[in-house]
Amino acid sequence: MNIQEVLSDKVKEAVNSIFDKELPNVEFQPTRKDFEGDITIVVFPMLRVVKGNPVQIGEQIGAYLQEHVDAVAGFNVIKGFLNIAINDGFYLDFFNSITATENYGYVKESTDAVMVEYSSPNTNKPLHLGHIRNNLLGYSVAKILKASGKKVYKTQIINDRGIHICKSMVAWQKFGNGETPESTGLKGDKLVGNYYVAFDKAYKEEITELVASGKEQKVAEKEAPILLEAQEMLLKWESGDEETVALWKTMNDWVYQGFEVTYKNLGVDFDTLYYESDTYLLGKDVVAEGLKKGVFFKKEDGSVWIDLTDDGLDEKIVLRSDGTAVYMTQDIGTAIQRVKDHPDVNGMVYTVGNEQDYHFKVLFLILQKLGFSWSKKLHHLSYGMVDLPSGKMKSREGTVVDADDLMADMTQTAANISKELGKLEDYDEKEKQALYQMIGLGALKYYILKVDPKKRILFDPEESVDFQGNTGPFIQYTYARIQSILRKAESMGIDISKDAKVTELHAKEKELIKQLQLFPETIQLAADNYSPALIANYTYDLVKEFNSFYQQVSILGESDDEKKVLRVQLSKKVAEVIQDAFKLLGVEVPERM
Repeated sequence: MNIQEVLSDKVKEAVNSIFDKELPNVEFQPTRKDFEGDITIVVFPMLRVVKGNPVQIGEQIGAYLQEHVDAVAGFNVIKGFLNIAINDGFYLDFFNSITATENYGYVKESTDAVMVEYSSPNTNKPLHLGHIRNNLLGYSVAKILKASGKKVYKTQIINDRGIHICKSMVAWQKFGNGETPESTGLKGDKLVGNYYVAFDKAYKEEITELVASGKEQKVAEKEAPILLEAQEMLLKWESGDEETVALWKTMNDWVYQGFEVTYKNLGVDFDTLYYESDTYLLGKDVVAEGLKKGVFFKKEDGSVWIDLTDDGLDEKIVLRSDGTAVYMTQDIGTAIQRVKDHPDVNGMVYTVGNEQDYHFKVLFLILQKLGFSWSKKLHHLSYGMVDLPSGKMKSREGTVVDADDLMADMTQTAANISKELGKLEDYDEKEKQALYQMIGLGALKYYILKVDPKKRILFDPEESVDFQGNTGPFIQYTYARIQSILRKAESMGIDISKDAKVTELHAKEKELIKQLQLFPETIQLAADNYSPALIANYTYDLVKEFNSFYQQVSILGESDDEKKVLRVQLSKKVAEVIQDAFKLLGVEVPERM
């Protein structure tokens, strides 16, 4: 039990004993640096229950705590803030209880399962910077939910059908001369993406020609021959034309192989895959059933809708007049299918950009109205876009920041900075390249994940690889520094297998232990808020605290053997928590730098 839990129970007990009132909850905050104490109880919210002077109320509660809680060494009240000093024995007992704990802060997996969807790319282009944020967020949230005690399925739905796919196919037929990934040496997703760009270029040229011949712009946009070919190809695909389907399978396979390389390099994976070509007809039966129940209604033209105006939204179509499904129908059917495939799933997380906020409000509301109990545990992990200093990205114009290129650039940036620092003289070339990649990818992942998902990001590659400040490399360097300390301690024969016989803590030791104490609740908080940023910034705070400890307290040079053991143990535990926290972000840490 952490100190907040201990004090929370006792504060409620104190209020009941002194004032004969029931206090529903207790608000805590870290004690300000200019006040004495380790943890602060905020008295002001209690005034809703207990009437009186906040200073006097704080004094009475503080006196009660000092008398009834062994861990409380003293207290002071400043205005409405009750600052509690905790004795060193409490922190030593806590630290000794976690020194040998593996995966400290992680909770054993329960049967409560959740499905996390992320990536979900189109198969007409390679993954780009926007996909990187999506993948990193979804993968990290899945890891955090698992660490918080959930059973987790990682999934994606691959958008492998539609007019955008046919555009690449038509362009390849017209301009490709039979080239393949093997014949060009290009990754399959890049090759197919090039033809998507080629289609757009040809399309614009045809529009210009049609306008020059006297056609209106809007008419030209609809009648461009290459667009009509793509539309015709889509009809052939939907009717099952063998030649069209064969080409579709071939080009999609190229893309899948390319995606797999990118996912591996990015360090993300999936447990299950869904394909839009399999799911686009799902949901129609559900709509028919919903019509009978009165959840949906039919208009005169035969289209089917749902009226959500009483819920503050609007009317939403779920079936066109010709009986074809819309995306909403497909998403309804896919959600239901996923629960059929995994009956233990009791919630889903959709990692999708914030431009789809309204879509998911409607989807979740429809599923609730259809009576699915798990629909109340659906969450849209909405995130802002990623910009570069050079501006926005456009897929059709080929100005996207390719995910593979960005990862390669990050590795090169890490290499350049590491060479400037000149600390890798004893590494061979293979070790250097592995370290550069670890630092570069760590910088990229941390820079993106340290920002609240809802916020838009301006990504600066150079800034992300800085070895100072709130960056991945700074944290990786601190981890490597601790590993160096541990190697030296081992060579000195320091035995850290037993609890150190220490009765008093240095102020910096206590602050470090207090920071370690926060890790389990940070995991739970990050899971509750679907926010890797909470883990990232916790880790940065832990590292700052360790570096302050390292600079002000002698570790291996300490003359008192028991204090030396404690400080080595403390360093080791900090390193373990850094590593475990970074695992939740999908970031690796180096043994030396």
